[in-house]
Amino acid sequence: LWMNGYFEEELNISVFHKPQNFSISDKKMLIGHGDGLGPDDTGFKRMKKVFAHPLSKWFYRWLHPDIGVKLAQYLSTKNKLISGQEDVKFLGEENEWLAQYAKRKLEQKHYDYFLFGHRHMPMEIEVGENSTYINTGDWISHFTYAVFDGKELALKTYQ
Repeated sequence: LWMNGYFEEELNISVFHKPQNFSISDKKMLIGHGDGLGPDDTGFKRMKKVFAHPLSKWFYRWLHPDIGVKLAQYLSTKNKLISGQEDVKFLGEENEWLAQYAKRKLEQKHYDYFLFGHRHMPMEIEVGENSTYINTGDWISHFTYAVFDGKELALKTYQ
């Protein structure tokens, strides 16, 4: 939210702020971070309003990096506290809000795969006929990632 083109201009890395449609080897995929999607994720949605506000950006720009990084870490932790336990435990296939989001998207268009990472929990949930939602989990506690072999997208665990 606050990088203002740094990744694109300095590192030549594309940044997508919304999920993107991809067609790879005849498989339709919707890929994104997953933050703020679905019916819940209320803690993130509240924090995003604060982070995206021009005054917040202006203030943060004037902080020394040592203070700014500590503040960002604190707010990230605080956001997890605000979000509650739903961010740290599996809610069940029917209650996972990114799976619900995927099911709603399937009403408009078919996707073979939905790939997100925001929940930081490894998940692979069938959300429709021939359609799967995969959440990549994380490297810190689950050591999980996704691999597309040209035919299937699968969740893997680093051993």
